[in-house]
Amino acid sequence: MPRNIDLERYVPAFLTWIANKLSRGASQSYLAAFDVGIETWRCLVLLAIDGSISAQQVSRVVGMDKASVSRCFKSMQAKGLITMSLDADDGRLRIATLTKKGRALHDQIRGIALERERAFLSVLNADEVETLIGLLKRLHENLPAVETATARYVARHFPAAATKRRARSAENDDE
Repeated sequence: MPRNIDLERYVPAFLTWIANKLSRGASQSYLAAFDVGIETWRCLVLLAIDGSISAQQVSRVVGMDKASVSRCFKSMQAKGLITMSLDADDGRLRIATLTKKGRALHDQIRGIALERERAFLSVLNADEVETLIGLLKRLHENLPAVETATARYVARHFPAAATKRRARSAENDDE
């Protein structure tokens, strides 16, 4: 086994670097043009698709921390981009609904986002783009298997850490 990770071939590093740089650049553009950052954009995208959504749903889809989503929703509500209401089926669940102002902002930012995507993918031909999208979907769907494999590895090689991880998981399930 190699002693160091080969960063020229370590896929998680490339994915992280690309995601971080894309997010930072997008956030800077959106902040400069519209005074909103990438988290607001991510929420706007989901709201534009669904019309209304809970913080839990955003967290599940995008992978943002639920507390970050809740703070983002508060900021969006203060700016008039969303309204908040209680879910009809579960009175404890708060639902964000996109306003006309929020939709208009989404539509303005969408142009920048699509131009960034076009420029990013411009080094690939149409077939390569389709292949990339298919591969990324498969990798995304495989994330639960990654977590399972990680838990097994940790349990096998670091049993004390695995015990702590199970205890934290049980605490989170109780909340």
